[in-house]
Amino acid sequence: MNSGEPQFLKVGKAKDSREIAYRVRPVAGSAKPGVIWLGGFKSDMESSKAQALDAFCARRGRACLRFDYSGHGRSGGDFEQGAIGRWLQESLAAIRGLSRGPQILVGSSMGGWIALLAARALAEAKEADRLAGLVLIAPAVDFTEALLWPRLPEEGRVAILRDGRYERPSAYSTEPYVYTRALIEDGRKHLLLGGIIRSHAPVRILQGMKDSDVPYQHAMTLVEHMPMDPVTLSLIRDGDHRLSREEDIRLLLEAVEGMG
Repeated sequence: MNSGEPQFLKVGKAKDSREIAYRVRPVAGSAKPGVIWLGGFKSDMESSKAQALDAFCARRGRACLRFDYSGHGRSGGDFEQGAIGRWLQESLAAIRGLSRGPQILVGSSMGGWIALLAARALAEAKEADRLAGLVLIAPAVDFTEALLWPRLPEEGRVAILRDGRYERPSAYSTEPYVYTRALIEDGRKHLLLGGIIRSHAPVRILQGMKDSDVPYQHAMTLVEHMPMDPVTLSLIRDGDHRLSREEDIRLLLEAVEGMG
């Protein structure tokens, strides 16, 4: 585990500028792909899975990069200004500016959506060789439209359209989740499930069958949209959304190791 204060990467210009907190474990001369952690909505780089991944990389001689999206963890910026496109921009800045060579993108929940969007952006920029693989944990692809908006109570949808925001209690924090109109509308600009999805690298998906936030059927739908790349889906019968138990983390590390 990295000790001390995180470092910061400046992303954006003028009024849109924000500082993204990150921790990097560089490894000189390693032939193994590095690992980049892409966290979930309201999560951060100090989560149990992210720290386990960092410790694993230290043992295996792999480079590891973790960072917080703006408005998350130690990063600057207002969470309520956050949106998928904004966090994607930060992710690409971190991938391009803080890592070298092929990388394994490990995306948890919303981070799985961002990992696939980042893979598409890298391929479009002729940088697909930066992708060694993707490991997706309960990938919440298109979650704003496919999972969040339909589940909101009528009062929630009205509040978002009328007031621009809606607060809902969180099962994972003492602070409520805040969903904004900007998050919903920006999410619609980044939907993937309307057509074929390319990862341009092998993909391993870990999905709990007792996940009430991202049902396992959603992961199966994702696989159906990825006919052109090698994809393996592992269903964990008693797994929940977090997949942070010792046995879950072991599966995660095995998936990363299997990428080469």
